[in-house]
Amino acid sequence: MGDPSQPNYDEPIVPDENPHGYDDPAFLTESDVASSTQSLSSSVLNYQYENGRRYHAFREGEYPIPNDEVEQDRMDLNHHIHRLVVGGDLYRAPIDPSEMRILDLGTGTGIWAIEMADEFPGANVTGTDLSPIQPGLLPSNCRFEVDDFESDWDFSKPFDFIHVRNLAGSVRDWTLLIQRIKDNLNNGGWVEMVDFDGGGIYCDDNTGQKAPNIQDWVRFQQESSRSFGKDLDVAQYHKRWMIEAGFKNVHEEIYKASHLFVTIQVPLNPWPKDRKLKELGRYEQANMMDGLEAYSLALYTRVLGWTPEETRAFLAKVRREIVDRSIHLYTKFYFVYGQKDEGE
Repeated sequence: MGDPSQPNYDEPIVPDENPHGYDDPAFLTESDVASSTQSLSSSVLNYQYENGRRYHAFREGEYPIPNDEVEQDRMDLNHHIHRLVVGGDLYRAPIDPSEMRILDLGTGTGIWAIEMADEFPGANVTGTDLSPIQPGLLPSNCRFEVDDFESDWDFSKPFDFIHVRNLAGSVRDWTLLIQRIKDNLNNGGWVEMVDFDGGGIYCDDNTGQKAPNIQDWVRFQQESSRSFGKDLDVAQYHKRWMIEAGFKNVHEEIYKASHLFVTIQVPLNPWPKDRKLKELGRYEQANMMDGLEAYSLALYTRVLGWTPEETRAFLAKVRREIVDRSIHLYTKFYFVYGQKDEGE
């Protein structure tokens, strides 16, 4: 028997019979500016401003997504969506984190690391990011470091579990990154890689024909991220890359019967009839409304040569399609985990 509180992923998503046209756009509120947990040089805190958004200073230009308060709120919402998708879990790998040494790469606001530390007070949790935007009030077993995971790693000892989430569009060399992860795991340690599908937006009926701007947005995202050197369309390759790196017990998390390759359908707005999927769609709509500019503005202006005005005008058209409940679109999340061989 499945969990009755969760959507039934075996069944096709049924559209709401009374979509009520359009939703009002959902914009996230700004939070207080987060303080760093360590003493930082002024150069790290000398954030860069571009087209009205704030970006990291450390390794300037390497990450095309803002770090300002609007984006921090969106990242926290995105964390909530990930937990909803998997029934509230913080991880899917078959581990007992109670006394583990844990690393969270690209920790962002640090919310995942903080919640892991709270839930497992015997664990030791470290989060790394280019931006020191994490809060200052932390569990005693949680710490944050400003670091670039694409530079040489210099940790004092290996980890038992390394968590990698939403790094699509942030990595130039995934093969090298996965090898570094493996080199910094204890024998028998686990890695979990979680990401959205950067390869497309999906539809199981003909309503997707009414969303040409969303389809163009996906195409422009792929084109600009590849030209930037950090492809967004990578989630589908995580399993293969981990196997090629020598990880054992590699799995893509599944949510339907016993299939070996299944991804979760996440509606872009509250169009489904199912109550839980409708709730998930409301959150994902809010996530997309702010995420459009976060993921597009720097890439379009730096790589495609668009002006900020052209970019924002185009994204306004995309937003109008996202909130239209008569368009039944969804995206996919990938959860992939694997283990370093006990004998290495």
